[in-house]
Amino acid sequence: MALSQNQICTNPPDSNTSGLTAPSVRPSLVHARGRYTAMSSSEARRPHAVLIPQPAQGHVTPMLQLAKALHARGFCVTYVNSEYNHRRLLRSRGPGALSGAAGFRFEAVPDGLPESGNDDVTQDIAALCLSTTRHSSEPFRELLLRLNSTPGSPPVSCVIADGVMSFAQRVAEEMSILALVFWTTSACGFMGYLHFAELIRRGYVPLKDESDLTNGYLDTPIDWIPGMRGIRLKDVPSFIRTTDPNDVMLNFDGGEAQNARKARGLILNTYDALEQDVVEALRREFPRVYAVGPLPAFARAADGEVGAIGGNLWKEDTSCLQWLDAQQPCSVVYVNFGSITVMSPAHLAEFAWGLACCGRPFLWVIRPDLVSGEKAMLPEEFVGETKERGVLASWCPQELVLSHPSVGLFLTHCGWNSTLESICAGVPMICWPFFAEQPTNCRYVCDKWGIGMEIDSNVNRTEVARLVREAMEGERGNAMRVNAMVWKEKAKEASEEGGSSSRNLDRLIEFLHSGSDAR
Repeated sequence: MALSQNQICTNPPDSNTSGLTAPSVRPSLVHARGRYTAMSSSEARRPHAVLIPQPAQGHVTPMLQLAKALHARGFCVTYVNSEYNHRRLLRSRGPGALSGAAGFRFEAVPDGLPESGNDDVTQDIAALCLSTTRHSSEPFRELLLRLNSTPGSPPVSCVIADGVMSFAQRVAEEMSILALVFWTTSACGFMGYLHFAELIRRGYVPLKDESDLTNGYLDTPIDWIPGMRGIRLKDVPSFIRTTDPNDVMLNFDGGEAQNARKARGLILNTYDALEQDVVEALRREFPRVYAVGPLPAFARAADGEVGAIGGNLWKEDTSCLQWLDAQQPCSVVYVNFGSITVMSPAHLAEFAWGLACCGRPFLWVIRPDLVSGEKAMLPEEFVGETKERGVLASWCPQELVLSHPSVGLFLTHCGWNSTLESICAGVPMICWPFFAEQPTNCRYVCDKWGIGMEIDSNVNRTEVARLVREAMEGERGNAMRVNAMVWKEKAKEASEEGGSSSRNLDRLIEFLHSGSDAR
């Protein structure tokens, strides 16, 4: 029998015709990184979850963590990348990166965007959202049909679709497959998207003209979004900052949030204590809300080959960890603006000279596409002046970096993965939000949780240096560190046995097994 390169969980046709009593388990074949291992018929009946993230790093990472958590709880898993990201992962992690393991397979579907000359950059998000919606649904349907027709393979029992990939949710529902959505944002970010339509209806959005961006209009209080007291219009995800009623992201993300109401469950990578008011408000609107974060804690339960599977789209530079080993405790400023943020050459230079002036050792991740439209180039004088106390990397294993004892501060764009990883490491933040729900996260980091300070969007070197010094040495920085350790401990409690997220994950597993109204 021919098996595909990534085939898993396959049984040969039943050939027991000897008339003897059949054993309680019957061996079958599983393809695991190029070899075949025995699998019982009971294993072949394991629940089979198909997970599909939006093809951007900030979505790929938590979806893969959820996939590992499900696999550790007994699920067969099919993880569906875009073909573009499939190629990137092969380049960043090597030819064996997507071979899968027993009970864990990778597949890919096209995103519909034209081929580009550079396969190592984040694709245009608006174009990607529209293209996957239009072009990926039929290939995804064909994939589910193929998975269900593989002899001996467990039929697909559930689909977990990224919150902004609702076409996958729709396809699953049409095929009578249990469909849930995973919003990889914070709960407060999702709640913001969920109220885009109401902001439009009440006339807050779109903006009347571009002067509303600078004349104080964005400071308008928004006191009616459930669970989000004290926020302003500027704290709502940034796609509302448009004068165009037909703006792609305003309409797309608002519409995708409403589509979550049609799913059988809503999964969030947060924990109850961190966003309690918002999570409780969402539970009043959705029949099933599963706050199962921080997901890295549950992904670590995956061992062996599955545990070793990685999802970084850029090649990691691990040499920075040896450099961190040589630094003093809580002395290093870690700088990383994530996978999507782009800035001007002037902003890059201001951040650089701010780091030079602060006097602290630093580790700075600079993607090749960090500067809009050109390669990121730092001033030669800066490189020379800081070479004894600064390390530059193109990408790094961020969770390991943040948990390193020498890291004392994180200068971040406030993406949700970065924010949650910083919380779990007990590291305070300086926040420079770029777009989407990053301003929402920033508001909570600075004003609700007391673990960060915001830097103005018009960044200048003097302010960078001042904030770094205050965060590392000042009274407010001391308070931030105390608060950060409190939230770190609460994250640990949530993921331990009996903790809120552990119980929520149990509820999720129970529902995925039963497909009933179990809560």
